[in-house]
Amino acid sequence: MEFSLTPRQLELQARTRSFISDVIIPLERDPRATAHGPTEELRNELVAHARAAGLLTPHASVELGGLGLTHAEKAVVFEEAGYSTLGPTAMNIHAPDEGNIHLMEVVATPEQKERWLRPQVQGHIRSCFAMTEPSPGAGADPSMMQTTAVKDGDHYVINGTKWFITGAQGATYVIIMAKMEDGSATMFLSDMSRIGISVTRQMDALDSCFTGGHCVMTFENVRIPATDVLGEIGRGFKYAQVRLAPARLTHCMRWLGQARRAHDIATDYARKREAFGRILGKHEGVGFMLADNDMDLQTSRLHIAHTAWILDQGHGANFESSRAKVVCSEAEWRVVDRCVQILGGQGVTGETMVMRIFTDMRAFRIYDGPSEVHRWSMARKIIEAGEKRA
Repeated sequence: MEFSLTPRQLELQARTRSFISDVIIPLERDPRATAHGPTEELRNELVAHARAAGLLTPHASVELGGLGLTHAEKAVVFEEAGYSTLGPTAMNIHAPDEGNIHLMEVVATPEQKERWLRPQVQGHIRSCFAMTEPSPGAGADPSMMQTTAVKDGDHYVINGTKWFITGAQGATYVIIMAKMEDGSATMFLSDMSRIGISVTRQMDALDSCFTGGHCVMTFENVRIPATDVLGEIGRGFKYAQVRLAPARLTHCMRWLGQARRAHDIATDYARKREAFGRILGKHEGVGFMLADNDMDLQTSRLHIAHTAWILDQGHGANFESSRAKVVCSEAEWRVVDRCVQILGGQGVTGETMVMRIFTDMRAFRIYDGPSEVHRWSMARKIIEAGEKRA
């Protein structure tokens, strides 16, 4: 493996870093960045800036108007975008749209791509992904899904309730995961305006970085034509892995940028603030935290690079993406937590962006699979591999 950046990666890194620093960070205090994410007005403004800079939806294929980034190139660009709380929104690489774009490119029909994907890549519309349900439905265990799809002639009738659906408020279309009569799962595409689809409410959450927030949705006798099935009937769980394995890794990339931002703020504070006769950074308690931050940041970056390399070789990386997700979510969280401690009073107030990063990042250890579920999955695979060798 080669970890040094290529000339193209260096150019993308410099261009993205300049864009985030000069154009996006000055907008972070905009009042349109609300508790439920940037408003549509602010999002549209941010997207327009990225479009003008040639950095909009860079992970999409060149044919659709993106830059066709490899996973290794995404690691570089997404980290730089994540340096601002608004960067991923501006560049159209935030969840759930980033993962949905990837899934649609792989699975959708040409007609579905023209109807939904192309305008999404252009930044004109947003999407959401409806899988998670309230108890006793699907959460970390998708096999517990309660939302049903029943065939009725040339349509499927969907009924159920979903929640924690990121970006649902204001989304143009939704990917719905539903259980078939034989117990398998299928993905369906629908405009959000279809009769029977309702956004019941927005949920209050620790994070405030996703346009549209997190919502409760209901599906009441929603009729989806067979032409709007995404992929094949009964292959929904397989397609979920097509989406989730890379999406776990891109989360790691974006949050690495946030953790690096917090570390930079804390480092700047530690080299200027004086206490007990010397600057904070020269006290071992603070200096050691900065050193630990550096190690956790580099550990995260190496796990991302390794998993991206595997994906770019065309190999499946479910095990590696689970490992990277656990390692990065926990290491990056430790970085931000230490930064709050170093900043003291400033760390628990809005005087810097660190408090905002802290509250946004906490959920990272839960969504796209809690750390405990990934550990359980990894342990099972480790045991199975050992049994095969025995």
